[in-house]
Amino acid sequence: MSVADTLVESADGRAQGRGRTHVDPVGAFVPVQSRAERTASFDLADFAVPKGREEEWRFTPVKKLADLLADGSSPAPSWATELPEGVTTSPITLAEARELGILPPQDRAAAVAAAGAAEVLLVDIAPEAELSEPVRLVLDGAGSDGAPAHAHVVVRAGHHSRATVVVDHRGSGQLTELVSVVTGDSADLTLVTGQRWDDDAIHLGEHDALVGRDATYRHISVSLGGAVVRLNANVRYAGPGGDATLLGVYFADAGQHLEHRSFVDHNTPHCQSHVTYKGALQGETARTVWVGDALIRAAAEGTDTYELNRNLILTDGARADSVPNLEIETGEIVGAGHASATGRFDDLQLFYLQSRGIPEDEAKRLVVRGFFADIVREIPLTDLRDEVTAAIEAELASTAYAAPTNNTTDSTKEN
Repeated sequence: MSVADTLVESADGRAQGRGRTHVDPVGAFVPVQSRAERTASFDLADFAVPKGREEEWRFTPVKKLADLLADGSSPAPSWATELPEGVTTSPITLAEARELGILPPQDRAAAVAAAGAAEVLLVDIAPEAELSEPVRLVLDGAGSDGAPAHAHVVVRAGHHSRATVVVDHRGSGQLTELVSVVTGDSADLTLVTGQRWDDDAIHLGEHDALVGRDATYRHISVSLGGAVVRLNANVRYAGPGGDATLLGVYFADAGQHLEHRSFVDHNTPHCQSHVTYKGALQGETARTVWVGDALIRAAAEGTDTYELNRNLILTDGARADSVPNLEIETGEIVGAGHASATGRFDDLQLFYLQSRGIPEDEAKRLVVRGFFADIVREIPLTDLRDEVTAAIEAELASTAYAAPTNNTTDSTKEN
């Protein structure tokens, strides 16, 4: 087998491995060594059906995903939309979407969504538009009779525009989804995505953003429902001066698997990124996963990046996996680092609240509210912030806490 048979060109011309191996100059097979070598392609054939042993799938319950990962097409899901002045929507083809410069899928689920979606929904924000109200896309249920559904949405923010786009998921169903964002130069775009599915829903999503020169992009994820939710948030830069912030809150109950992955590809000089995800878990078999990747390429001098994950274990039987990864190919940077910690309630915080007459259950809810507060307040627009806060409050109101026993392991790692 030749090198040409095992490599696929990425958007910037750099060779990337088709699978879990690549070929070195002497022809020996070695494992993929860098996130830069992982496949990115619109060709579904470039992604094998995962078995669960692959690095990018080893935390995911792939046995539950067979229908969603199979090759096939589906009718376009029906999005309910609220469009302020200066925003239009239209159906386009995948070929037309690719001409807009969207990033290629980076895993099998996203490739299935791109290939299987009957049409692509283009959300077009006019150049220099400044929206006082959010653009809303609401998907209430996916597919019919439990059949898999595939969705592809492209958000194009014109140069010097300022907007907030809300993508909300509710109801039941099985969905693969690709959301592709392209921001113009000096645009300011916030994408808020809510996963408030019913308990039986399965959702595999990839949200990609190509951030323009001197543009600002924020991706805020709120995951509170679904049997299995796996959401990838990926960023790349189209020019220097780009600023990307990825934020997430998630609350897993018994039997839920909520998985969030981020990848920031610093491929251009003088860009910055900040990633912060926080999760709470309660109930037997509650499971969360966060994997954060940041790559600073040799050409990306002047980069400033940091990623952080915190998990709060509320009951015995819950499990949180946290894996921060940082790759640096140049020493000419402003700063780079990551931190991760998972633990139970702080007994001193609870004692302080209870000593002032607050019942234990209410004290624990106050701790959780405070735990999420710094991310929730980053959500633009008061109405939208109140809506997310109300959803978290509803989750807290349905929670019956039982503190983890003292043998619960606290783990902290920081660089």
